[in-house]
Amino acid sequence: MTGLRVLAVDDELPALEDLAYLLRDDPRIAEVSLARDGAAALRVLDRAIADGRPIDAVFLDIRMRGLDGVVLGRLLSQFANPPRVVFVTAYEEHAVDAFEIKAEDYLLKPVRPERLAEAIRRVFVSAELPEGEVAGRGDPDTIPVELGGVTRFVASTEVRYVEAQGDYARLHTAGGSHLVRISLATLEERWASAGFVRVHRSHLVAVKHIDELHIDSGRCVVRIGETEIPVSRRHTRELRDLLVRRARKGRAE
Repeated sequence: MTGLRVLAVDDELPALEDLAYLLRDDPRIAEVSLARDGAAALRVLDRAIADGRPIDAVFLDIRMRGLDGVVLGRLLSQFANPPRVVFVTAYEEHAVDAFEIKAEDYLLKPVRPERLAEAIRRVFVSAELPEGEVAGRGDPDTIPVELGGVTRFVASTEVRYVEAQGDYARLHTAGGSHLVRISLATLEERWASAGFVRVHRSHLVAVKHIDELHIDSGRCVVRIGETEIPVSRRHTRELRDLLVRRARKGRAE
């Protein structure tokens, strides 16, 4: 594609003008439209579709008068061909909403040019691929985590297992762990297609990362790297059968 057509939405004019300036300065952006609230954003989007020049991405503030950014993001996700959404906000607590809406990125104000450039890169790569190819990429499902005041998205392929900690979940990767405000039940539902299974009321594991399963004195345990994770009695047979099927499939291939 030659360039992205984007819409910037913010009810604070100085913030909107600053964002528009940064967007127009990026060579991957072909056209920048502006809106001061959610209703105006919907009118711009409808007009662009009617003109046969749909908006590729919406850079969206969250706390706005009237229709706020989270509600607007959910509306956009229902479009037949939804634009990519990048949240641009001064507030960290809406990162889970971004995850649920499958936003391309989540930027904190004041926006740093290098972070905006990364968000544009994500949108550009996504917009270049046909819809089926986007859906079929190795792992489209990500979750926002905070690292030193910067929000980045961790792909489920990076996660080896998840541990429940109250209303939060701790994602364990090869490089460390991240505490996120989302329930284990929500991740179990969303990441089932990515190969995650519940093995215990407090643990979700990526099957491909299981190195060993063993039963000792009636107690079932799976080993992932150096970590042993208990498997509850109700999940033992299901997990064992799943691993056997995967092993047989691997041998057949």
